[in-house]
Amino acid sequence: MGCSCEEKLALNFDDKNVDLSLMEPIFKKYEGQSTNLISILQETQEVYGYLPLSALNLIAERTESKRAKIYGIATFYAQFRLNPTGKYIILQCQGTACHVNGSKEVSRAICEELNIKPGETTEDGIFTLEDVACLGCCSLAPVIMINGEAYGNLTPDSARKIIRDIYEKERRKNSDEN
Repeated sequence: MGCSCEEKLALNFDDKNVDLSLMEPIFKKYEGQSTNLISILQETQEVYGYLPLSALNLIAERTESKRAKIYGIATFYAQFRLNPTGKYIILQCQGTACHVNGSKEVSRAICEELNIKPGETTEDGIFTLEDVACLGCCSLAPVIMINGEAYGNLTPDSARKIIRDIYEKERRKNSDEN
C-alpha cells in the first residue's frame, strides 16, 4: 500500500515549529477576498521566509479553497519557496556570458565548498544555493549574487574565498554575541 498524494506532497515541505497565529493579520487584511490567493501566499512567505505546509492548509481552510488549488499555486510559481532558505542566498548565473567564461567551474567549486547542490541549503542554515538563468551582470561574467550583492569576474578560488569570508564573518558575529 503506497502513500497518499498528500503524504507524498508533505515530504517536499518543511513544516517545523510554525506559529500559525502570525498569519492572522494577513487573513484580516484579505477577509472576504479569497481571489487574492497569490497575495496571501506572498505575504505568508514574507512572514516565514517560505510556505510551510500547515500555513498552506490554513490558507485553504480560511479562504474556503481546495487544498489542491493552494498547493498548485505554491508549486507552480517559482517565486514561492517550499522550504526555509539560508541566511545567505547565493544565485549562480548560468547565462551564456557566464557559461563561456567559466561558470561551470565556479559552480563546481561553490558546491564543493558548501557540500550542497543547487536548490539545497547547508545543514547549518547559512547558505542556500540556486541556479538562475541570468543576473543581468554579463560584463562581470562569471558572476554570483549573494543577498543582492554581485560578485563578478570569479574564479573557483575567488568564489571559495567569498564563501569562507562570509563564514568567518558569521563565526565572529556569533562569538561576539556569546
